[in-house]
Amino acid sequence: MEAWLEHLVLFFRDQPLDVDTFRSFAELFGRPVEYPFVPGLAGHPDVIEIAKYPGETVNFGGIWHSDTTYLERPPKATTLIAREIPPVGGDTLFANQYAAFEALSAGMQQLLLPLRAVNTSSQADVSHTREDRRLDAAEEGYDAPCETYEATHPVVRTHPETGRPSLFVNVAHTARFEGMTEAESRPLLAYLFAHQVRPEFTCRFRWQVGSIALWDNRCVQHNPVNDYHGHQRVMHRITLSGDRPR
Repeated sequence: MEAWLEHLVLFFRDQPLDVDTFRSFAELFGRPVEYPFVPGLAGHPDVIEIAKYPGETVNFGGIWHSDTTYLERPPKATTLIAREIPPVGGDTLFANQYAAFEALSAGMQQLLLPLRAVNTSSQADVSHTREDRRLDAAEEGYDAPCETYEATHPVVRTHPETGRPSLFVNVAHTARFEGMTEAESRPLLAYLFAHQVRPEFTCRFRWQVGSIALWDNRCVQHNPVNDYHGHQRVMHRITLSGDRPR
C-alpha cells in the first residue's frame, strides 16, 4: 500500500490470474463496485470486459480521463489485467496530477483552489464509445442505463490518505466550472487539460498478456492509446469504491 501511494501506479508482469483471483487481488486495495454503463462478466457484476475487436476503430475510453468523475463518489482506484493484446500498440499512458498541480504558478494555484467543476457522463468526446457499448448490451438483453450522471467536485482535490493536492478535472468528463457557463469556462479548462498531460508528468506502459496495472484514480489520469486498428485487445477491469472528493 505504501508503494502504491508513493508511486501512484503499480505494474505487475506475468500474472495469469483467473477472474476470481484477480478480484481477490483488487480487494486488497478496496471494495469493487459496478460500472454504470457496461454489464459485468457472468457471475462477476463488478468485473467488466474492455475489448476492441479487429473490425472496430473506436476503443473504450480512448481519451485522457479519470474514471467516472461524474459520480458523487468516483472510484479510488482502477485495476486492469491484460487477457489479449495486439502484436504492436495498445499501450496505456498515465499522468501524475500531483505533479501537474505543483508545476502551476502560485497565482494559478490560488485561483483554482476555491473553484469547483461540473462533471457529466454526457461529454461528446466519450459518448461514441459509451453508445456503442449500450447498443451491444441491448442486443445481449442487458437493460443498460440511459440516464446522464452529473457531479460537482473541487478543481483541486486533497488526497484523503496522503493529504497532497492534485488537479481533478479532465477533458472527458469536466464540462464547466460551477457558477459559470461552458463558454466562460472553456479557456481556462482548455489550458488545464493541455497542462495536465505534459510529457514530464506522464509514463507509458506496454502491456503483455498477464500484465496488471493498478492506479490511484484520485491523482492519476490515464489514456489507452488507440493505435492498433485491425487487431484485438481484451482486458478485464475492476474499479474500487471511493469517497466524496474534498
